[in-house]
Amino acid sequence: MPRLGVSRFLIATLVVAAALTPFLSGEEDGSATQGTSTTPPYIFVGFVGGFVHRDNLHHGPVILADRMRHNSPKGSHIEVFENRHRRTAYQTILHLLDSNHDGLLTNEEKAQARIVLVGQSWGASAVVLLARELDGAGIPVLLTVQVDSVAKPWQHDGVIPNNVAAAANFYQPHGLVHGRPMIQAADNSKTHIIGNFRYDYNQIPVTCAGMPWFERAFIPGHMHTECDTNLWGRVETLVRQHLQMQPSVAAVAPAVKNP
Repeated sequence: MPRLGVSRFLIATLVVAAALTPFLSGEEDGSATQGTSTTPPYIFVGFVGGFVHRDNLHHGPVILADRMRHNSPKGSHIEVFENRHRRTAYQTILHLLDSNHDGLLTNEEKAQARIVLVGQSWGASAVVLLARELDGAGIPVLLTVQVDSVAKPWQHDGVIPNNVAAAANFYQPHGLVHGRPMIQAADNSKTHIIGNFRYDYNQIPVTCAGMPWFERAFIPGHMHTECDTNLWGRVETLVRQHLQMQPSVAAVAPAVKNP
C-alpha cells in the first residue's frame, strides 16, 4: 500500500474508533452516568429561628445536626440554614436528588428522596413552607419536626402537606413568643401526625448557656426550646427512628401530648 494510502487508512481507523467509543462505553445516551446514583442515603435540613446564625452551637437544630454527622451513613447530607434562606435549601435538595446531574429530576430520582426537615421558631415555620414547595415538585418527605413554631405574618405553618409521611410538633405556651399548639394534616390518610407535645418550663425549668440577655428577659420560655437538651434528644430519637438509624441515648423530657 502506498505511504499516502496508509496514512489515510490510519486516520480513518482513528475516526471510526472515536465515534464508536460512546457506544462501547454505554455513554452515548447518558446511560452510564444515569446508572451511577449519587443520591445521598438521606438529607437532613435544619432551620434556626429568629436571626440566629446557622453555625451557632447554642441552638437545637445546630446541635442536632452536629450529633447526626458523627454516625450517619456515608454520603448523607446534613445542613442547617437560616430561616430566611429557605429557597437556598430547596435548591440544595433539588441538586442533591439530581443523581445524573442533567438538571432535571425524574420520577425515579424523586422516589429516592429520604428527607427530614427540622426547625425551631421561624425555622419551624420554614420547615412547613419548604415541605409545601417540595410537594409542588412531587418530592416526598419522611418527617417534619416543628419546635415552638412561629409563623411570619404571611406564612401558614399549621397544616402539613400531603407529601409528608409523618410530622411532630413541640411547643411551650408561655411568654410574648410561644409556639403553635396544634398542627394537622391536610390529608390524614397520607400524613401521620405523631403528636403535639407541650413543654412547661414554668414547672420544669432548664439551664441555657450563651443566650442573649433580651431572650432571657423577654422570651425565656421560647428561649428554653432552643437549648433544652432533653427536648432535642426526643427530636433526635424521632429522626433516627424514621431514618432507621441506631437509637439515640439522649434522655427524653417529660411532655404532655395534646390530643
